[in-house]
Amino acid sequence: MVAGGVCMNKVNHMIKRLRQDKNMNQEQLAEQLHVTRQAVSNWETGKTQPDIEMLTKIAEYFEVSVEYLIYGKEPTNKSDEEVHRWVWRRGRFHFAISWYPERFIALGAVLAMIISYVKWNSIGWAILHGLLNWGYVLYYIIRY
Repeated sequence: MVAGGVCMNKVNHMIKRLRQDKNMNQEQLAEQLHVTRQAVSNWETGKTQPDIEMLTKIAEYFEVSVEYLIYGKEPTNKSDEEVHRWVWRRGRFHFAISWYPERFIALGAVLAMIISYVKWNSIGWAILHGLLNWGYVLYYIIRY
């Protein structure tokens, strides 16, 4: 069966399996979804299919995605894995800063002074830029 261009042949099996996994009968599920027991029976036998709004309610009730109801598996998204890796790496960076903030502040100030001295050949500018950079690094650490 096709509903809105989507193959719905697994929905009946998924609804039945999810219901049975929760040790519910059709009447109990019908009460939760505010439909009749016959509607649940028709979905599970494949006589009818729930509309998209009901699919959303069913998915929310069983805490699964609509894609899981339709296809029988959760969608995999490679970008999610990339996000998890980025968060993990960023977490390690913040962990390092939280353990050694004074070292990062000192390193930033020293680098700013060296760069300023090399560029302007003036110790006054080097000290000024070192202090400004120290303030920026300190602000960043406090803010995050």
